[in-house]
Amino acid sequence: MQPLPPPAAQPGTPPMDPVVAVLDRALRSLAAPGGDLVGHANRIGAMLWSPPRIVVVGRLKAGKSTLVNALIGAPVAETAALEATNVVTVYHDGAPSRAEVVGHDGTRRAVPIDLRSGAPVEISPVDTAYVDRYLPSAAIRDLTLIDTPGLATLTVANADTTRRALIDGFAQTKDASVDADAAVFLFDSTPRADEVAFLRELGFTPLNTLGVLSRADGFGEGAFGTRDPIEHAHEHARRLADQLAGQVLTVLPVAGLLSESARTGRVTEADARALAALSGIEGWDLYRVLSADDPAPMTAPQRDRILDLLGEYGAVNGRAAAAQGAHALAGWLDHVSGLPVLQSVLHNNIGAFAAVHRARRILAELDTLASSHPDRDHIRAVTQQARTDPAMNPVLLLQALRSMLATDPHSPVTAELTRTLQARTDAERVGLPPGAGWDQVRGATADRIAWVQRQAITTRSAAEDAALTALTVAYNLQRLRLGG
Repeated sequence: MQPLPPPAAQPGTPPMDPVVAVLDRALRSLAAPGGDLVGHANRIGAMLWSPPRIVVVGRLKAGKSTLVNALIGAPVAETAALEATNVVTVYHDGAPSRAEVVGHDGTRRAVPIDLRSGAPVEISPVDTAYVDRYLPSAAIRDLTLIDTPGLATLTVANADTTRRALIDGFAQTKDASVDADAAVFLFDSTPRADEVAFLRELGFTPLNTLGVLSRADGFGEGAFGTRDPIEHAHEHARRLADQLAGQVLTVLPVAGLLSESARTGRVTEADARALAALSGIEGWDLYRVLSADDPAPMTAPQRDRILDLLGEYGAVNGRAAAAQGAHALAGWLDHVSGLPVLQSVLHNNIGAFAAVHRARRILAELDTLASSHPDRDHIRAVTQQARTDPAMNPVLLLQALRSMLATDPHSPVTAELTRTLQARTDAERVGLPPGAGWDQVRGATADRIAWVQRQAITTRSAAEDAALTALTVAYNLQRLRLGG
């Protein structure tokens, strides 16, 4: 029996992430003596090689399940009920389509799925830790999504369920399937104080937390206002991103209803024809058509369906696209919804930190194993070798960033850590544009080392001292790469 292999490399794919490569070597070394260590390597390897886990969090009716449906491309998360999501549900790519309820004692049982909604049935929220929902979907092949009950829900039990799954250390948080690598936090025009406080409690950093300004299509005065609500939402999202810079990577406006209708196949040619029939009707005449008992030239059932699918914004602004058919209308809805931008950030930014984020958890698993296993000396040697590998410096930087965010989020050292972790190139790591020349990068690297040394003279806390040590290692490694 061999340790769990990584996904097969495809021709032309980029090299393995350095942190992943170190951990992969460690797990193979762990399994080398054989016996039950192979099983432990497989178990921890599953944590290393599973797709990034993205938890979707927000208040009651914030649009979390609508967003999940849009990202998956199927109507599998309930949205119709007043409080549809009352248990944590983890969505994985997998066949056949099925649902498994996991109890607080770790037991699993299969439950039937409602053929109309795609949601599992026969679930007791009180007895359920979380639900594993498997469905064949390329959309979640590289990202596992975790839908949660709303914060400040109608029942205390549901709010407790979210906290139990994400913060308070109950059994399900220790299970890799619900241990999230990043968070998407949905809110309306202004996050409330309790939402920001909850965001801090989650324990993520701005590098792996994304804010979403939900229902962007109804922002401000709405579809019949003087400003385009989505454009208005973009402007407001930029201001929110500045205000929440210590909590989120950025804030993106998203119209979840538009993307859900487009991506789940709900928009039909009949819908497109009905909407196109409204072409040429403008302003308050259009408002009266959409609100009248007799909404000629469409019927009342057609009008109600259009508004359910597209909302007022889609009904007002989607008519030109509808005239070209359902395919064009769905494409327009998806584009203006903002979901493609959200997906890009999830895959290219948020997902990129998954390996660094879960490295700490993997090393902790190895430490726990060493404390109880007869071959503890071998396990400790493997773990120590992994910890001291220069490629693991981002893990130390992330740990330092966590500590600085907790003790002094406004320190220039915190900003330095954030930039260093976000950088994709040596130039970006020292504050230069990606195309900067070798001499410039080398000189700027020396400047950053000198800056760290000056900061170290007057460190104000143990957290800052540890952060400056991690930065010193990072910049000295870069200097060596540059031949300095």
